[in-house]
Amino acid sequence: MAPQHNSGAGAEAELPEYAGHYRLESCLGSGGMGVVHLARSTSGMKLAVKVVHAEFAKDPEFRGRFRQEVAAARRVSGAFTASVVDADPEAERPWMATLFIPGPTLSDHVKRNGPMPPAQLRRLMAGLAEAMRDIHRVGVVHRDLKPSNVLLAEDGPKVIDFGISRPKDSELRTETGKLIGTPPFMAPEQFRRPREVGPAADVFALGSVLVHASTGRGPFDSDSPYVVAYQVVHDEPDLTGVPEDLAPLVLRCLAKEPEDRPTPDELMRELRSVSASYDTQAFIPAQRTGDVPPVPEPRVEEAEEPEQPPKRRRPRARALLLAGAALVLVAGGVLASVQLLGGEPGPAKGSASPTSPTAFHAWTAKPVSDSKGQARCSYGAGKLLCTRPGAVFALDPTDGELLWRHSVGTTQYSAPPVVSGGLVQPLADHGRRLEALDPASGKVRWTRNGLAYESVQRVGSVLLLTHADGTVTGIDSASGGALWSRSMPGAGPPTFHSFTGDPLAYLTSVSSDGARTRVIAVDPVTGDVRWDVRLDGSLQAVGTAGGSVFFLADDPVYGDTQAVVRYDPRSRSTHRVTLPVRRPSAHATVHGDVVYLLAAGGSLEAVDTTSGKQLWNLETSVSRGSAPVVDDGHVYFSAPDGRLLAVDARKGTLAGQTPARLGTDTGQTVTAALPQPVLADTHIYATAPDGTVFAVDARKPADW
Repeated sequence: MAPQHNSGAGAEAELPEYAGHYRLESCLGSGGMGVVHLARSTSGMKLAVKVVHAEFAKDPEFRGRFRQEVAAARRVSGAFTASVVDADPEAERPWMATLFIPGPTLSDHVKRNGPMPPAQLRRLMAGLAEAMRDIHRVGVVHRDLKPSNVLLAEDGPKVIDFGISRPKDSELRTETGKLIGTPPFMAPEQFRRPREVGPAADVFALGSVLVHASTGRGPFDSDSPYVVAYQVVHDEPDLTGVPEDLAPLVLRCLAKEPEDRPTPDELMRELRSVSASYDTQAFIPAQRTGDVPPVPEPRVEEAEEPEQPPKRRRPRARALLLAGAALVLVAGGVLASVQLLGGEPGPAKGSASPTSPTAFHAWTAKPVSDSKGQARCSYGAGKLLCTRPGAVFALDPTDGELLWRHSVGTTQYSAPPVVSGGLVQPLADHGRRLEALDPASGKVRWTRNGLAYESVQRVGSVLLLTHADGTVTGIDSASGGALWSRSMPGAGPPTFHSFTGDPLAYLTSVSSDGARTRVIAVDPVTGDVRWDVRLDGSLQAVGTAGGSVFFLADDPVYGDTQAVVRYDPRSRSTHRVTLPVRRPSAHATVHGDVVYLLAAGGSLEAVDTTSGKQLWNLETSVSRGSAPVVDDGHVYFSAPDGRLLAVDARKGTLAGQTPARLGTDTGQTVTAALPQPVLADTHIYATAPDGTVFAVDARKPADW
């Protein structure tokens, strides 16, 4: 692929071909700090990748700010925001990849179609209020909410561009005398006291955005940003053209004092009272393309005033404000200043209900303080077995006490350890030495050179080692000795799937055009093929139950899940259930005949494969959550901010959630796949980005 060229302002003449392992296909837009590209992952998923301009990549201070941007964007986990997929702030050209959201910006939509009708305005306001709630509850203030930072997707508005973040404990500070923002959508306190801006500033911006969507202009309108700045601080907003039922609520959002504005939760409650027939019709906008980049609003940097400005309505000559402020226009840019609020939330309080004659008490532990990264755990041999980069360790499941630790240098694990053959098997990445540990002491019982294999999968008492040439070797988990070795059908190194309680391993390979999937069931003890079938579609195995194998059918181009497929090898029958809405990057688990899917955007749904119907759907506001686990009562999954959530498996309603446990060391690493919670008896165990492992009573989510 030849380098791409773009002559737009601010873009490099020759654009990079890749950011990490993501291929950059076209330019979506360019601003003062970077270029946003359309890209695809290796599975075909569309991404929006922001690549920093080369000149800023050489600036250590900017790199520090970009790390904070990644941390802030990762904190935000909601159905109305674009979630982070991957990032590398330390690359030669720092970059961050988020889910690509098809749809125009609100700015482009209003330019092309004019003001929105009242029903769409209510939906827009409700969606933005929910987005602000999600952003604020993880300690982030956006500080640059404006029409060009709102995308109109089919399922509602999405807030994008978290610009440069600044945690409270960071040494990075807004430079004295500098203010970054877009005047028509900035709150009065952003001009008065830029270091003291809080969540209410986003509510003010939300009100301004609603006026723009209603009328095509802002509540404070002038060709001069200097005049607009004065109007924001001193004048009353012009709400001409705003629907009568929304105008009072918008006016409250535009109050001069932060304490007079409603919170996002109050906005949502009042919106419900505004119209009992609240419209839920999707925007269904035109597909966003890369040939019409949005026109950025002008930005300003302003010197702070040495004196506190007067309260609203107090007369003051416009010349005094303009003379006292040195405004420097910064044209273009994709930069938004973001501030993190408060400290980290504390551990969960209280205790769960008894699980036996003695009460089970919820606990939180940080067992390995000298290792960074989120732990991945499983339950086996009566212990909670976990890995973090550089360590394998065991915890007492009743209180979280560290029982033993085994150091493994710099080794990282993409999966939790498992118990197989009576020993703990940490499943290391390819090329690493295999070790089997005593579950009682953590001492090494046998080792095996890992240079010859590409991946390892545990199925019952056997480890399956796959090699680059397609050969598979079955290893006895107890002794480390080889049981068999043979080539498997299909092209390339095989990847096996296995599921708890199922004695077979499943090898899947998708045809080059995505039209067919070959599924091979293998006996791990002997290596014999039990059955071999070709099924329609691009399928990924997600579970087994009642002798059937369950798959998600994905779009071969974009990777979105389109259907759930159930295959019964005994009758050779296939049952396909098409989903009402395609789901991006879905995780799934199986319980009985029901498949539970959690999509990247936060939609959780239950699909009955017997009746062929969707039982329920819940928008959880968790972007890129973990794979779910389920018991007879609840569906459990983890959020990127460390929360554990429980949803009633029968009703599809939220049953409870733990506090966030994000931690402070989040700017360097973005977890590609969150660890799955661990369900054992009536307890559920989870891990968080702050390095903690915690346990709660699975039967009482309301007490979490």
